[in-house]
Amino acid sequence: MTRPQKANNALKRSLGLTSLIAICVGVVVGQGPLITILQGVGINATGFVVAMLIAFVLSLSYVFTFSELALMMPKAGGISTYTEVAVGHLPAIIVTIGGYLGIAVFAGAADLFLLDYVMDTLYPDTFSRFGLWVYIIIIILNILGIEVFATVQNLLAFVMLTALIVIGIAGISSSAVQDIPFEGLISGIGALDWSLLSLTVLAVWAFLGMEFVCPLVEETKQPEKNLPKAMLISCFILLLIYGSVALAGYHKVPGKELVDSSIPHWVLVKSIFGENARLIMAVLAITAAATCFSTGIASISRMLFGMAKNNQLPSAFKRLHPKFKTPWFGIFFQCSLAIAVYIIFQDSQNIIILLMISCSAIFLLVYIMAHLDLMILRKKYPEFHRPYRSPFYPVLQILGIIGMIYLIINNSPSPEMTKKVYVNAGVFMGITALYAVLWIKYRMKKPYFKGESIEKVL
Repeated sequence: MTRPQKANNALKRSLGLTSLIAICVGVVVGQGPLITILQGVGINATGFVVAMLIAFVLSLSYVFTFSELALMMPKAGGISTYTEVAVGHLPAIIVTIGGYLGIAVFAGAADLFLLDYVMDTLYPDTFSRFGLWVYIIIIILNILGIEVFATVQNLLAFVMLTALIVIGIAGISSSAVQDIPFEGLISGIGALDWSLLSLTVLAVWAFLGMEFVCPLVEETKQPEKNLPKAMLISCFILLLIYGSVALAGYHKVPGKELVDSSIPHWVLVKSIFGENARLIMAVLAITAAATCFSTGIASISRMLFGMAKNNQLPSAFKRLHPKFKTPWFGIFFQCSLAIAVYIIFQDSQNIIILLMISCSAIFLLVYIMAHLDLMILRKKYPEFHRPYRSPFYPVLQILGIIGMIYLIINNSPSPEMTKKVYVNAGVFMGITALYAVLWIKYRMKKPYFKGESIEKVL
């Protein structure tokens, strides 16, 4: 009786390299990063270009770390599985729920508001709750199976990247009279100082999130080859795409206009194609939001599925759709929370943005924890089979930890907001920790900080 039950509760391997790249790129290329990149260019174009290169190196550090961890323990739980083996269940539960579920709920609601705002700006009084309808469609497509998800994600990513490439090339190659010459970028190099590190806080969001592909490892074809290759290729794609958009923004729009606008990507599109470019902007906004929605839903529901299989969450999260083999309960759970926040705070979007920044601070802890996991597991299991080994170990891991600590300390634009961010993050982490302590003590009945055997987990 155990064999059929095990097969019925197994995920389907359907994702190839192209789909994995679409997932990696799709979860990162959203409207939020486009806004931070163009505003960073507006603040200090030369400094921001250097900051993007620093952020790129930080992204390589976590890509190498997650690649080794994911292939060492190819389970759907992602960071919860790695941390469970490295240091125990309590930090595993806290870092996963605090780092991922929180950002999925509040960032999801913020993305819904942003899509509503953009569409209302482009087509006033035409659409009502446009973002919510897009979100519901993406939820349904995720339920229909990993093949449907992969097909839709490939299409969305292709359209979105094509739009960004067109914007970047058209902006860079423009020769209009009012265009800002590129010579100013080079002449500004001599004036750079350590203040450019503050711009890294904006630049890094152009590269964070590619590890969302790791919880899909059980649904990946030839993961040993395709998973690290997909994340590495995506790093360079993001550097190219975002770099071209940044240069286009510098060339076409005065810095003050980029900084002062809440949707500077629309300012850029208008400057290149004119006021009649609403369709281009609408396509960019919809595909950017949809790809973020889709990848977040798919990845985090698999994390919750993996945690439930490790007894870190209620067994309901292990439920797979009998026909489509998707973790439907986890999908509905996270999406219901995001929709609830979206509806409750529909007249208080600033609160959502504050909560999203607060959860982002916790999200950065995920990368610190991953680097620590790798370093601990190298000591605990030096002879364990690793299909992939991080290059330049432990240099990149140490740089990654230092970089993420700096970003956590400097993750908001003002001291007043920083205080609120720390308070909110502390409250959220406290609630998560309380759940973890009670669940481990009364349900799991296991030590809080004793790592599980890797053989048992696998």
